[in-house]
Amino acid sequence: MHTHNPGGSKVRQRLGFLRASAARKFRFQPSAFGGPSRFRKAAAAISLAAFFVTAAQPAAGSSVPAGIQQPVAAQQDDRPALWVVSDADTVIYLFGTFHALDDRTNWFSKSVRAAFDASDELVLETLVPEDPAELHAILARNAITGKARVGEQVVPASKAPSFVASAGQAMSAGRSVGMSVEHGADAVLRRAANEAGKPVGGLESFEYQLRMFGSLPPAAAKPGARPAAGDLSRLLTHMQASWKRGDNDAFSAILDTVEAQSPATYKTLFVDRNANWAGWIADRLQQPGTVFVAVGTGHLIGRDSVQRKLAARGIATFRVS
Repeated sequence: MHTHNPGGSKVRQRLGFLRASAARKFRFQPSAFGGPSRFRKAAAAISLAAFFVTAAQPAAGSSVPAGIQQPVAAQQDDRPALWVVSDADTVIYLFGTFHALDDRTNWFSKSVRAAFDASDELVLETLVPEDPAELHAILARNAITGKARVGEQVVPASKAPSFVASAGQAMSAGRSVGMSVEHGADAVLRRAANEAGKPVGGLESFEYQLRMFGSLPPAAAKPGARPAAGDLSRLLTHMQASWKRGDNDAFSAILDTVEAQSPATYKTLFVDRNANWAGWIADRLQQPGTVFVAVGTGHLIGRDSVQRKLAARGIATFRVS
């Protein structure tokens, strides 16, 4: 019989390893992943649309959505949230990512770095294809781009669905304060896995994500102008600082806003996917090994989180940092 034993010797050994390995340093190499490909950058921005849905953006004239406190300076000791689930022969770390960050990688140290180093493989939400031809074919199949032509935009405005525009607006605001997809936690982890020769997998295919985002109901029209770029930049700066501290309150407020403004969007992006991912984790516990699973922080908080879905299956999770 397969039993779950989170308090057993395996976990104690792993947590001991986390403490022993806290001082390891990660060498950040921006050129190791992605490169300058416009296709890849555009696709990466699209894949982040779940976090940057229009419903979660601040209204015009307000700096942050209701429920989020004013920005607080980030602490030097970055400790983003990390959980663990295990049984007698399997350890699965659950790491909540922030998809676009600045170039300071202090977060990839201590517990997070040690857990990653101890893992046999990395699993992300999705893998954006690295082959430009494959990537373009997927985008074309989903009517997001047409024939590639030198000097033209990868995703023309005339073909851009609302979720693409929403992601693009957020990424522009992020760039204004030094944040980028290339420095996001997902990209940093994938670079590190490639460098270490670790297998990298995805919980969902990139094409599945495109179709899912495309199926979302359009954001409800709001009176007045769109939020100012400065408002959105301040929100992203605050959320990055909160993420680095492991403070989930800002993300909880975003989830509440998404659910209140579009229950169907919330269900598609979070409830259904979290249940699917919990099923994947439960199945993966049947195989021995150590896995580092990294998904957006919003999937690991609240009443519909992956951990709550696991608890419904009788599987306990514990926060490591």
